[in-house]
Amino acid sequence: MKLLNQYDLEDYIEFIENESFAGSQLHNFVADTQRVYMADKRPWVLGYSGGKDSSAVMTLIYFALLGLKPEDRHKPVFVVASDTLVETPMVVDHVEKSLKLIEEGAKREGLPITSHKVVPKSNNTFWANLLGKGYPAPTRNFRWCTERMKIDPVSTFIKERVSEYDEVIVVLGSRSQESASRAQVIKKHKIDGSDLAVHTTLSNAFIYTPIDTWSVDDVWKILRLCHLKTEETPYGTKNKWFDKYDLEWENPWGGKNLVLWNLYKDSSGQGECPMVIDETTPSCGNSRFGCWTCTVVTRDRAMESLIQNGEQWMTPLLKYRNILSRSTSPKLKKKYRNHIRRDGRLAFKTLKEDKERVLTDDYTTGPYKLKYRQHAMRLLLNIQKQFNDQGRDVELITVDELHAVRHEWLNDPNEPDWDDTLPGIVFDALGIKLDWTIDDSNQFSLTEGQLLNDIAPKHGVSPQMVKKLIDVETQMSGLARRTGIFNRIGRLIQQDWESAEVIIASNLDIRQSQMRQSNEVKALEDDLKQITALLKAEGIE
Repeated sequence: MKLLNQYDLEDYIEFIENESFAGSQLHNFVADTQRVYMADKRPWVLGYSGGKDSSAVMTLIYFALLGLKPEDRHKPVFVVASDTLVETPMVVDHVEKSLKLIEEGAKREGLPITSHKVVPKSNNTFWANLLGKGYPAPTRNFRWCTERMKIDPVSTFIKERVSEYDEVIVVLGSRSQESASRAQVIKKHKIDGSDLAVHTTLSNAFIYTPIDTWSVDDVWKILRLCHLKTEETPYGTKNKWFDKYDLEWENPWGGKNLVLWNLYKDSSGQGECPMVIDETTPSCGNSRFGCWTCTVVTRDRAMESLIQNGEQWMTPLLKYRNILSRSTSPKLKKKYRNHIRRDGRLAFKTLKEDKERVLTDDYTTGPYKLKYRQHAMRLLLNIQKQFNDQGRDVELITVDELHAVRHEWLNDPNEPDWDDTLPGIVFDALGIKLDWTIDDSNQFSLTEGQLLNDIAPKHGVSPQMVKKLIDVETQMSGLARRTGIFNRIGRLIQQDWESAEVIIASNLDIRQSQMRQSNEVKALEDDLKQITALLKAEGIE
């Protein structure tokens, strides 16, 4: 990649001096960024998603640092990209190449910029939770993925920088026009007389949003490095970009943003998935810069559009994603998911009629059944094999995640995988044998499991309960002090091991009695409130 030569530099300078952004010249934004950068010694952590907004703020910061004297570039800028490990493959490739070019360009120009990619812990990834623990595919009402896969990894990185530097400034490409809710949050936490805002959840971390006032046209203008002109036409006012610089689409660190433009052009999604730093950050929704497994929306129109525009190889991913989405249907929940939750209990639903809780026979479903998790794993690995055979460098699930899934299956609270099926599933699909010895080893065979399945029902007990009791005994054996073993045995025995129908029938009388008592207590509380209000009205305290 070439160095910035004098001819290039003149074009960049002319662009910065002459182009207008958000009612002001670009050089004013560059100067403001330089001023905030030089104001203290707190390092910057730039949240980089690879989308248009984070790329625009990266360009602005790069211009600002290029314009400073070497001795004034006194503190580091950490460019951080969060990879959930289930990002759309095309976006993963774009982000990784961009991070490499940014770091190479910074090193070439002597800028204190380094790039970093953070990922969730192997036991807290999408597949470790969904295929391992049986968490249902995310929905609007149960979006368990955001905190585990995005907030936690980024927060960990920021906390590490805080512990190293005492305080840090998190730089984001947030714009008021792009997300009104995010703009309100930042405005609410804005520090009076400062360009910074207080981080909503992390102490000693502050937020800086240098392109907050920019429009989407401003963003594309800096990414395309050309002149934006407004023309009056018979059909009204129209904005057009005019080629004015020899550096059209080119980044100051090297590489072109034409790839980024094509990603947006070929997809019907709106916006990008922002760097998520807390729960106030808006969801990705149907954005192309998000997870290909996202089931928060009914249809992934962005991936559908990418496939229609020539990326047909992604079709298996879309089909798999749609399978996950269908499993969240209320009509299919009881088919795919266990009737008891991971705590071993069946949770009944209640309704409110005339301000009283009414007993129902309906219940909330628990994790995916093991057999469906096994099936979903086979499908995923078969897609992985298909991509490998096509010569595509795409890793849908990592080796560390496979180990995490196996650990969850062997130690499942409701359906322990005594058959230890995952090594066989991996070998059948990919033809490889991994070093599974680092995982927990199950001491029981398929034959022993089948024997328990035959014998236990004859004695009126659940085979799964017996397996878990044996697991507890095995785990505690050999210990000099087996403190807590009776508590663990007691909790297991008290769990709901029978079918949903048996549990509902056997608990009906008890639940009706509890419900009556609850309603009676509620009625007494209401009466007491009324009496208290009457006494207060009469002046009697």
